[in-house]
Amino acid sequence: MTGEYRAQFDAVVSFANGGGLRVDDFRLDIPGREISDEDLGALFVRHLGLLMVAEVRITNRTVVEEPHKGGRGVAVPPGDGGRRLVELSHVISDGMITLPGWPAPRITDWLTREASRASYAPGVEFHVGRIDMIANTGTYVDTPAHRWVDGVDLAGTPLGRLADLPGIVVRVPAGMRAVDRLMLAPYDVAGRAVLLHTGWAAHFGTDRYADPDAPYLTGDGADWLVEAGAALVGIDSVNIDDMSPAAAGERPAHSSLLAAGIPIVEHLTGLGDLPPEGFRFNAAPPMVAGMGTFPVRAFAVVET
Repeated sequence: MTGEYRAQFDAVVSFANGGGLRVDDFRLDIPGREISDEDLGALFVRHLGLLMVAEVRITNRTVVEEPHKGGRGVAVPPGDGGRRLVELSHVISDGMITLPGWPAPRITDWLTREASRASYAPGVEFHVGRIDMIANTGTYVDTPAHRWVDGVDLAGTPLGRLADLPGIVVRVPAGMRAVDRLMLAPYDVAGRAVLLHTGWAAHFGTDRYADPDAPYLTGDGADWLVEAGAALVGIDSVNIDDMSPAAAGERPAHSSLLAAGIPIVEHLTGLGDLPPEGFRFNAAPPMVAGMGTFPVRAFAVVET
């Protein structure tokens, strides 16, 4: 027994722009033993790629258990397909803390399911949520307008700087704070999303996350990435710059990278699940005019 089923049937197809089609004893893969004539007709139309169909009449239908032969009507069982997706973003939830001392997001209802029922037919309801948050929430991208008054904003940043980028991971040894030019020099970063894996994401959501000893990219390291042609730079730490009191509020990494039009993705997570290279990185925000920072769903597509 195969556990797979095919339907055998006759069908008459009528087209909305005139004409028709008749088939006898047609066999088609179906997802299970039970299927309605309506669903079978829809699978038949999809399998043949028929357009402008007005009606499908199914007759003389039987179901047989036999291996699928392939077709567009039945989904292929899940598999890696030669690639896998890796989540690299923190979950945004009501009240969560990204940067200690900064406002947390508030997620509420704008339209509840109960209230929506008054506007729709019986049995129809919808939910519309509302989120109030600052732009620096969760895993987010900084564009040049975040640092520079004349820099391009979210809407002006080319999609090619944010999505489908070849990626490379720089593993930062435990205990190392400053990622500098010498640390980066062995890597070929031209045209790539350079992701700094420090392991600091393990402290996300705790007071420890904003400690002065958090890892960061030095100004010298940022200058090297600009010179070497990096397309995007990300980090799984609290900030790409040094936030310790000794830094006195200087932000050389932000300043250098964003002046060169290189987006920065901060508060990444899951970088330990990525290979050193051989993946594509994505972190595209909505096209919001007049804003330089916004949360992203950062992820990688890893070729397997």
